[in-house]
Amino acid sequence: MITDNHGRKVNYLRLAVTDRCNLRCFYCMPEEGLNWLSRSELMTYEEMLQICTLLVKMGIEKIRITGGEPFVRKDIMKFLTSLSKLKGLNELTITTNGVLTAPYVPELKKLGVKSVNLSLDTLDAGRFFAITGRDEFANVMQTMEELLKYGIEVKLNTVVMEGKNIQDIIPLVELTKELPVSVRFIEEMPFNGDGHIYTGLKWNYVRILEEISGGFPGIKKVPDPLYSTSYNYQIPGHKGNAGIIAAYSRTFCGTCNRVRITPVGELKTCLYDDGLLNIKDLIRQQAGENEIKETLFNVFNSRAKDGWEAERLRVVHKGVHESMATIGG
Repeated sequence: MITDNHGRKVNYLRLAVTDRCNLRCFYCMPEEGLNWLSRSELMTYEEMLQICTLLVKMGIEKIRITGGEPFVRKDIMKFLTSLSKLKGLNELTITTNGVLTAPYVPELKKLGVKSVNLSLDTLDAGRFFAITGRDEFANVMQTMEELLKYGIEVKLNTVVMEGKNIQDIIPLVELTKELPVSVRFIEEMPFNGDGHIYTGLKWNYVRILEEISGGFPGIKKVPDPLYSTSYNYQIPGHKGNAGIIAAYSRTFCGTCNRVRITPVGELKTCLYDDGLLNIKDLIRQQAGENEIKETLFNVFNSRAKDGWEAERLRVVHKGVHESMATIGG
């Protein structure tokens, strides 16, 4: 079991397999995209499997595959198949924008993937194009339908943005009436990769809840699962539920059980730090398993208390300006 220096259990890895994406959501990256990583800079599947195998031995029980968009990387299903066979891994999940995902759903079901986070910021095709810069709304909705058809749990991730999709909050919650989906509204964060100064949060978790409560006065708070990053709510008679993730307010740091590995192998023990160790470099230097384990334990034992401290301790980036695509959603 991995425990950090604040007594928090660490059993969840978010692994980004690529920085590339087939959408251009303005809150994640500039419209022209990023300076994409070269193949040599990316971790290979073999390197990722090696580090995942080691981390599962150390106590990681859940792995979420993210990006960028995972399904733009070639042979992703072969890698997922290998991961699904790791002894000791209890849960394999994926975060996707859904553009390319629908054809893979039957195979994901066979691999034992029980839950998928699907990014969906609006139920309107026009606003979808305005937010993402791409006309892919129909493909995303097809992915949701396929996931539900195959009995895979669907969590819809919606970033709440002033002047962009506020009018979608109520319709998205209404979706939970007939569909067994969980809609999670996420505070906007300063990870869009264009170097602009983040001017602050207009829609925090309190205001989002007020908006939802105005449309659904009967909404009730329900118990939050262990390690939950969302405040969770149920509307009587609805098949699904709603949640709010205070991603910028960072109210859930005290129970954080997760670490991240970026596409280039940077280990982040907090979304807001600037990378504490490059695991890919250790592997390519042919470090032994015990050396890597000891190095990892040292990093876990110097973890920031919360996201605010992690941001204050940043060295490489003065302030938070990198793209979420380079971090791993």
